Amino acid sequence: MTLRLRVDAARWRAHLRAVRDATPGLVPVAKGNGYGFGIPLLAAETLALGLDTLAVGTYTELESVADVDASIVVLSPWRPFSAAPVQDRRVIHTVSRLEDLAALASTPHRPRVLLEVLTSMHRHGIGVDRLPAVVGLLAGVDMVGWTVHLPLVGDTTGQARDLADAARSVVDAPVWVSHVPADRLGEIAPQMRARVGTGLWLGDRGALRVEATVLDVHHLDGGAPFGYRQRATRRTGGTMLVVSGGTAHGIALSAPSPATTVRQRGVAVADGSLQALGRARSPFVVAGHHAWFAEPPHMHCSMIWLPRGAPVPAVGNTLPVQVRHTTTMVDEVVLQ
Repeated sequence: MTLRLRVDAARWRAHLRAVRDATPGLVPVAKGNGYGFGIPLLAAETLALGLDTLAVGTYTELESVADVDASIVVLSPWRPFSAAPVQDRRVIHTVSRLEDLAALASTPHRPRVLLEVLTSMHRHGIGVDRLPAVVGLLAGVDMVGWTVHLPLVGDTTGQARDLADAARSVVDAPVWVSHVPADRLGEIAPQMRARVGTGLWLGDRGALRVEATVLDVHHLDGGAPFGYRQRATRRTGGTMLVVSGGTAHGIALSAPSPATTVRQRGVAVADGSLQALGRARSPFVVAGHHAWFAEPPHMHCSMIWLPRGAPVPAVGNTLPVQVRHTTTMVDEVVLQ
């Protein structure tokens, strides 16, 4: 029941090198499910690129890079209740509150820290008006720079430049950024580090293919019961495929739609209307078309429906699966 990610290794690694060469101070981000590849694999690729720093999302994810000989930035901000290895000199802690900086400075380990400046995201960070207060709290830490986490829209370069100017007027240190085009990094500050995740690992989707395996094929007459809920097939009958990939892999699980454009709202309404009628299109592609779910996916497999007359794959054949890589947990990654 394997859901597999196949990677054209030569093409993918050529893209990784191109991003590295175009991005001064590149810091690869490997968080969550490792963008579908897994964090250990991305850590190995980071070292193969000759880079000295990797970013993970949380302190728990440090377990995945325990043997990696590189600096590891934890993007989630440090808190006094964090299970953080402050004695590990590889780890760079993100600090977004003055009281947390004071707490880290009071430890005997002199931890390495990035000080986060509050942006228009309003997620984490020290407000610009409070930045001068950090000066008196730096004696017990090694400050490696300022960091800003920017939104995906708007003039991110301009905002980063303004915040960098404000921060560097307090302490002149490198500035770490996200969501700024590589060709505009030089506009922000003399010393830059750029965190890149999606554009690095998933920037060439043509090098990646997720595939499921056909596990069973059942030809059913009209009205035949099927599945957990024993619904009846359509009157014309058809073919039920059981394929690898279910909710444990993230199949058919999605984040809420932002619905900020007319098109996005229309898609959300259309999808909701179809689901209200008991129909949902699956990510499994058969003969160039997305098949319909016969019923909601199971834990490790899904049942999809092919109408009578449609091409029917055999047991053991593979099907392309169009998924969001950051929410999909594959069973196997094959670099070929």
